Amino acid sequence: MSRVGRKPIVVPAGVTLTLNGTELTVKGPKGQLVRNFHPDITINISENEVNIERPSDNKLHRSLHGTTRALVANMVKGVSEGFTRTLELVGVGYRAAKAGNGVTLSLGFSHPVEVTPEAGLEIEVPNQTTLIVKGIDKERVGQLASEIRALRKPEPYKGKGIKYSDEVVRRKEGKKGK
Repeated sequence: MSRVGRKPIVVPAGVTLTLNGTELTVKGPKGQLVRNFHPDITINISENEVNIERPSDNKLHRSLHGTTRALVANMVKGVSEGFTRTLELVGVGYRAAKAGNGVTLSLGFSHPVEVTPEAGLEIEVPNQTTLIVKGIDKERVGQLASEIRALRKPEPYKGKGIKYSDEVVRRKEGKKGK
């Protein structure tokens, strides 16, 4: 059995789960998420916990078991607490400024780069070199953060670029390294 899939998901107060066929709807204080799951995987909802079960031990069911449990747990956590991803701008002249709903980034290009989040996501700029992407859907928060990072990835010689706050950039010595 999958160790991840067997673990029950504790549902916090204020969060309701509704299963309609294969479609799971999770409502909470921060919003609502809806997702379709594979019809072979069984989602059992009791008062304050959710259990995921699989019908057999074949490879497909084993792979779906833990994945389904993780997705449901992320939906529950998202509507109750939300998700954040912090990005840092490293480099001389690299800065971010809030512009309406989006952000204007100066990244050493000849033009400023505009980033506008889609509905349900939010970008905060606590200072000129830090961005915080917030939302209730972990997948979308991570996707927007990776798209922002891809605008100017950290380079290995000086470490300049956009990096995640917990990311460690491996540095190279350069030409004098002999």
